[in-house]
Order: sequence, then structure tokens, then C-alpha cells
Amino acid sequence: MSLLAAHDLTRVYPVRVGLLHRPVPLHAVSEVSFILQPARTLAVVGESGCGKSTLARMVTLLERPTSGTITLDDKPADASDSTMRRAVQMVFQDPYGSLNPRRTVAGILEEPLTIAGTPPAERREAALAMMARVGLRHDQAGRYPHMFSGGQRQRIAIARALMLRPRIVVADEPVSALDVSIRAQVLNLLLDLQDEFGQAYLFISHDLSVVRHMADEVIVMYLGRVVEHASRAVLFDQPRHPYTRALLAATPGMQRITRIKGAVRGEPPSPLASLPGCAYHTRCAHATAICRQDQPILRAVQGTQVACHHAEDVT
Repeated sequence: MSLLAAHDLTRVYPVRVGLLHRPVPLHAVSEVSFILQPARTLAVVGESGCGKSTLARMVTLLERPTSGTITLDDKPADASDSTMRRAVQMVFQDPYGSLNPRRTVAGILEEPLTIAGTPPAERREAALAMMARVGLRHDQAGRYPHMFSGGQRQRIAIARALMLRPRIVVADEPVSALDVSIRAQVLNLLLDLQDEFGQAYLFISHDLSVVRHMADEVIVMYLGRVVEHASRAVLFDQPRHPYTRALLAATPGMQRITRIKGAVRGEPPSPLASLPGCAYHTRCAHATAICRQDQPILRAVQGTQVACHHAEDVT
């Protein structure tokens, strides 16, 4: 039995364009499916605007999908169910913007427990214990977010997300705003906490070097769709989709992938454009007539799920 299962998640926003403000559908996420298992990390990667954060908001029940389903323990996810909301928590990209500047660290960490009805004495004890667990001192409990560094604020944000002992943590670019040395500390902290508490992570990132350190499985998204889904080992050793290979080629430290035939070219098309065929064909060196006509579906190719008509031929 899976912990959380998403099936064909789709999110469409109506966008008004032109002089007449004609409504046009923007498909932020289209037919995304995956499974989360306890103590495992599923990473979602892609360029800005590919739908990663929209997917995160649907998993955390902050937004309802236009279509598709999310189940938790084989039960339909319901945002009005407090048990389900407690089971899924989120670590946001900007730790300063996500923390209340008018509350102390202790107040920020105790707030989820207050809402849950935990007695005051137990709230303070739990907050201090969690501060120690994420590397903060007890004497810092009375300080405000602006009095901490970026790395410390992200530790506070992680601690807050874990106060209710969630079973799933959605981390949306949790280290992108941090210095490299602090980034490593926060990533290792996340791994240590996963070993201790056994949460499943949905880890959103555009940095494949970070994903390689964190993930058990990886989903690659392009313009709202999954173009490749594989284990970490398979994806980094033998990527099959041209877009995945282009992302790897652009990642420092992975230069061996730069020898691929045909680097990515041009800019992604507008998400409002309704192009036939594969959404990546306008930038792909392997594109042929079928790519411009028929949209590829995810299919199994040598240990990976890939949406590419020419996956077997990509070298």
C-alpha cells in the first residue's frame, strides 16, 4: 500500500489575454501521476514555469486539482480533514517570507501544536526539543526571524514543518536561496531527519546536483508534463529524454553529459500556446515529423519511463 498516490493530476488556470480579455486555459500541470513511499524521496525537477510549485500546492492540499485524484492511505485526500492536513506539511523556498516576523521562534513552533490542542507545557517542551534537533539553541527561542541567518531561518522553517510529525514533507526549493556551505548543512539535516522520523519527501528543485544527493526517484517535468520518471541511478547514468540530458549537460560537475548530440536550443514556447505533438519538439535536435504531430506518452524504455518517440535512439 502506498502512502500517497497521485493519479493524472491536472491544474488549469483561466487566463484572460488580448484586448477583449478572452479567457484562455493555461495548463500548469497535465496528467501527472506518482507514488510516495515512507522514508523515500521523490524529486521533481525542471525549468522555471514547468509546474513544479503548482504540483507541490496540490499535494499539500493548498489547491484543488482541476481533474485527477490524490489518495492518502488509499483514501481520497480531503482538505477539510484535519488529520490529512496534519499528515502533509510544506517547507517553502523563502524562509524569511514564510515565517511570521512578529512571532518568536518558540511562538512559531508552538503555533501548530496550539491549533492541534496540545497543552501549553507540552508545547514549549516539544518546541525546545525540535529546536535542538535542527541545531538551534534553547536560548534562541525568544528571538525573532530577522535575528537569524538564512540557513538558521530555514532550520526554523523545517522545524515548524515537523512539529506535528507529518508523514509527508513537501520541500519547494528549500535551499535555492542559501549559500553553498549552508545548503549542504540543510540538505544533510533533511536526510538525518528523514532517517529519524521516516517521512516521505516530495523534493522540488531545479538543481540536479542537489537532486542527486537527495532523491531516490526523479520526475522531470516540461511545460506541465512528466517527460521522464526513473530511479536516481538510472536517470543520472542513462537519461533517455533529450530534455533530461540537456538539464544534466547544464549542471556543473556533470560535464560528461555535454557530449550528447545537439544541446538544447531556443526558449520554451508559451504555456498558452496549443502546439500539436511533443511540447519539446521546437527545441529538440532529435525532432522528426512524428514529434511535431503526435504527443508522446510515458512508456517503459530500459528501466525508465520516458515520453519521447525516439527514446531508444537517443545517445
